[in-house]
Amino acid sequence: MQKTPLMHNQTIIDQFSQQAIPFAELPGHSQAMQILIEMSDVSGADTVLDVACGPGLVACEFALYADHVTGIDITSQMIEQAKKRQQEKSLTNLTWQIGDVLPLPFPDSQFSIVLTRYTFHHFLNPRAVLNEMIRVCQPGGRVIIVDVVQRPENVEAFDQLEKLRDPSHVHALTFHEINAIIADSGLVNIKTTRYKFEEGLEQLLKASFPNLGDEEKIREIFRLDLELNRRGINAHLRGSEIHFAFPILAIAGSKTVRDG
Repeated sequence: MQKTPLMHNQTIIDQFSQQAIPFAELPGHSQAMQILIEMSDVSGADTVLDVACGPGLVACEFALYADHVTGIDITSQMIEQAKKRQQEKSLTNLTWQIGDVLPLPFPDSQFSIVLTRYTFHHFLNPRAVLNEMIRVCQPGGRVIIVDVVQRPENVEAFDQLEKLRDPSHVHALTFHEINAIIADSGLVNIKTTRYKFEEGLEQLLKASFPNLGDEEKIREIFRLDLELNRRGINAHLRGSEIHFAFPILAIAGSKTVRDG
């Protein structure tokens, strides 16, 4: 049976209610933050929206540079973790909201930077989410997407693996798919960069909540894929431990003045 948006949102909430604390503690999620800061060209004049903000890793980092940051996420436990992070860092220029991305509950042209990280593979309609991000961005403002992006020959096997590990996974976009979405969006002055999200398999599984019995299936898939890279994540041994690297693409573009 095909999931409805409401059913899918509940799957996301179920998964990330469990993942809230371990997700925030994964070392890989704090890596490459400087890339995002530099791509955004954030300054003290900016108002920032972090879409599907999770435990506030990105939002709290941007709050060190921006005038104000708003984080929105559908999972209340993630927002609780984000508030704790804000308190630990003694930040006062943040606002948190529990809510969905379609539609975003904000007026047109409210923010000068609108971003999202490691989220597009969870969306049933990433094109529509991007359109919403552009709508709430000011003319001349920046819109940024960071997510795993796969080669066509790897994406089907990758999606099968990720759906086992995280049932809220929908689809990792291919380079062709993300480029088509960006081309149709009307964003200009496009900048891109790539990096690897590196992690140990056991670390990842500690932060994941697959269906009963699927954890060992995941380990076996990784073992069979060692050095073969059929899933585009370069599974390899580091000593006796399996490690891997998700291929990440970061894309930044500007909203044209005429879109306002």
